Amino acid sequence: MGPAHVVGAAVIDGSGRDPSNLDITIENGRITQLGASSAHGERLDAEGLTMTPGLIDAHVHLGLSSPIQPHFSFQISAAEIAADIFATAGATLDAGFTTVRDTGGIDGGVVTAIAKGKVRGPRVLSCGPVQCQIGGHGYYGAEWEPTELWSSHHIAGLCALSMMAGNADELRHNVREAFRRGASFLKLCVTGGVVGAHDRLTDTQFTVEEIAVAVQEAAARNTYVTVHAHNNEGIRNAVEAGVRCVEHGTSLDESTATLMAAREVALVPTFAVVEQLLHDTAGAGLAESTRDRAKGAREQMTKALAVAKHAGVRIGLGSDLIGPAQDRRGRELSLRAALETPMEALVAATQTNAEILGLSGQVGVITPGAQADLVLWNGNPLEDPELFSDPTNAVLVIQAGRIVKDLR
Repeated sequence: MGPAHVVGAAVIDGSGRDPSNLDITIENGRITQLGASSAHGERLDAEGLTMTPGLIDAHVHLGLSSPIQPHFSFQISAAEIAADIFATAGATLDAGFTTVRDTGGIDGGVVTAIAKGKVRGPRVLSCGPVQCQIGGHGYYGAEWEPTELWSSHHIAGLCALSMMAGNADELRHNVREAFRRGASFLKLCVTGGVVGAHDRLTDTQFTVEEIAVAVQEAAARNTYVTVHAHNNEGIRNAVEAGVRCVEHGTSLDESTATLMAAREVALVPTFAVVEQLLHDTAGAGLAESTRDRAKGAREQMTKALAVAKHAGVRIGLGSDLIGPAQDRRGRELSLRAALETPMEALVAATQTNAEILGLSGQVGVITPGAQADLVLWNGNPLEDPELFSDPTNAVLVIQAGRIVKDLR
């Protein structure tokens, strides 16, 4: 197949530089040239549209696309759960997200099915099941249900939310099992959470020594550990153990942020899920008590973002949406744009997220040699970042050089 040329768009390349009018040449799934294109090859007229790199969401839960409580109480069939997962994967692509990092819920079969093109979806990097301590965040069985029955909620090849460990040896066993199933990185829960059944936000979970076991196993496979963490003690434990990334970081203080920056540990804040839980707790299949946990999280997370930024922490972007309502994933960029600038939000969702995912230079940027992951927007999201919130504004989505959505 010969080259294709996208001409006429205002190009925002993901680096933070101002937009420029460039023609983009694509060949064999990659960007080969920026600037005036030759007449040879197919030409795609993008006059009046704005081009960005394909967006990246560094915190998704495709496997939590069904209402959560019914999902984990055998009230929803495997067929319906699969349908929900694949619908969410397609909606993610339609919102302009060509790459995602799944931070818990899907099993390896979902990654494979999408990669083979059997269902529409973004490029997926997955941690497989989340690693949790017994009685900690990530466990949604009934209080009377023995922990050893939790794995019966897993559906092989489709979804497996979490694995429980009571000590370092069990954790080592579980992370090796996660890698066997195809995980490309690890995620641990080291504090309680907002969407929690048996834990509190102030809880710390796993010891430094236990977290270090996961870090050791990840390093043996040339990858890394990220952690779900809301309070500073849990964050510091994880950083001390050698993790590379922190999800949420809701209560982050100045000294902890300074430590993260010194150890080059990234932060992925998650604002959209807090808004989602405040406005539609029931729609996510959660008890109303979850709303109370979410109420103070938005204000704390806003402060934490400013603290992290001041300390020089690398800050990515993740939506953390759960339940069936995951079609407006770009809302995370709109929310971040209101707290920073639209350009900073876009760079976080492209170049910075690519760095966090270990895909720097491959995705998240418009530059020769990168994957041809491109989105053409109806309007300029730098001038009106609310455009990100509505997937219909992503009128053309190109993934690895193929048009996967076209509303022109």
